[in-house]
Amino acid sequence: MGTSIEQIKKPIEAELSFFEKEFRKSMKTQVPLLDTIMTYIVKRKGKQIRPIFVLYSASLFGDINERTYRGASLVELLHTATLVHDDVVDESNMRRGFFSINALWKNKIAVLVGDFLLSKGLLLSVKNKDYDLLEILSTAVEQMSEGELLQLERARFMNTTEEVYFDIIRKKTASLIASCCEIGAKSTTDNPEEVEKMRLFGEKIGLAFQIRDDLFDFGENKSGKPAGLDIKEKKLTLPIIHAFQNAPSAEVKSIRKLIKSKSPDHKKMYEVVHFIRKYKGIEYATNKMNQLRDEAFEILDQLKSDSIYNRHLHELVNFVIDRTV
Repeated sequence: MGTSIEQIKKPIEAELSFFEKEFRKSMKTQVPLLDTIMTYIVKRKGKQIRPIFVLYSASLFGDINERTYRGASLVELLHTATLVHDDVVDESNMRRGFFSINALWKNKIAVLVGDFLLSKGLLLSVKNKDYDLLEILSTAVEQMSEGELLQLERARFMNTTEEVYFDIIRKKTASLIASCCEIGAKSTTDNPEEVEKMRLFGEKIGLAFQIRDDLFDFGENKSGKPAGLDIKEKKLTLPIIHAFQNAPSAEVKSIRKLIKSKSPDHKKMYEVVHFIRKYKGIEYATNKMNQLRDEAFEILDQLKSDSIYNRHLHELVNFVIDRTV
């Protein structure tokens, strides 16, 4: 049995509680409708993985300070903004078991709420002259948008190599976790080598995190993500790409045709999963995920192997990668 998220939060319980107060403060507004929606967003908060990465990355090099809290708030504001916009783009009515903003208040309001959250993040940084932190996160948001668009373009043509896949997930998912670790480190150390190593550490964890998400598509999870969703949406994930690269072209052609077809989803899912298992796609993706975790740990151990926060970061990484939700 692995470490639970509650155990991981325990050493920084007081800091997380203070962060939550600061985060709520940063979302305050005089507009009643907006205030209602902000309260709803705060209530349905997830596991807070990203702020925890910021706080632990900062603790590795010094004491958590005001800048650390502002960095964590900036991450949450911009991350929440992208989620609100994503739900509109994906026409999704649920998020973490709650109704999405667009389901409750319609698309127009959801888009404006996302814009409001983005502007709050920008103002929080500019007012406090945290230009370096703002640059880190703005770059991540730019990459996330590019990654999403690249994925949509590739899905249309059903042709992605492993190299392109990693480029997509490096931008789409890993860039945000990398920026959490970079921002945390930047708030407590001026050493550019340490900051860069933490960025790289976060990037590797982000890549592994996305592969774990890909593997959820094969049903072994309690995340609420329906099995076969990626296949249904024609997203080319690592298990499928590996199988495509190793199967005879006639079989690849037949599976591509099946994914594009209007066959019932359960029939499609069964045949595609059988094909992926036959060519060891799941096994390959799992090994790749574990390799990225090991590489991240190597970076961490070069930095502060004697720090108690190093151990906590190890536990957080294992939780993120071994999760079933």
